[in-house]
Amino acid sequence: MQDVISQASHTTWTNYFNTKLRDRIGMNGSWIFLGDLNVYWSNTRSMARFGLMLSAKGQWENTPIVSEGFIADATTASQDDNEAYGYMWWLNGKSTYRLPQTQLSFLGELIPNAPEDMFCALGKNDQKIYVVPSHNLVIVRMGDAADNATFGLSSFDNVLWEKINMVLN
Repeated sequence: MQDVISQASHTTWTNYFNTKLRDRIGMNGSWIFLGDLNVYWSNTRSMARFGLMLSAKGQWENTPIVSEGFIADATTASQDDNEAYGYMWWLNGKSTYRLPQTQLSFLGELIPNAPEDMFCALGKNDQKIYVVPSHNLVIVRMGDAADNATFGLSSFDNVLWEKINMVLN
């Protein structure tokens, strides 16, 4: 997609990203190729800013950054094979889910202890952004992977939400 955006915008992907998103919401970071992946390396504050912009339905300080319609589409099931997956966002509160790199479908919610309306970015090396609209809450997780997870869930997710529920409920 980065190449498509680059061609359509007549600029580099990095310039487009920096101009349209990073600089407008005060993020820091850089795109770095890691094998076949182009990974955005950032910090906790920048990840939180991105989550807050999503939580505000695409706005930053009352300025539209991403259309509200796109945010709604991105946080809704994008296909029938995995109802717990939108456009790069994992969706809680669904009756089934599939994990990356598997064709198996699992019954139940993605993260049973998390609020049903939570959506999250489950990134490389267990980096996470959880957004919970019902609690006006954004949580970022960085650090070493909780287990051998690469993309998707890890042992960390459900345990974290068990602890957070002690405070929320």
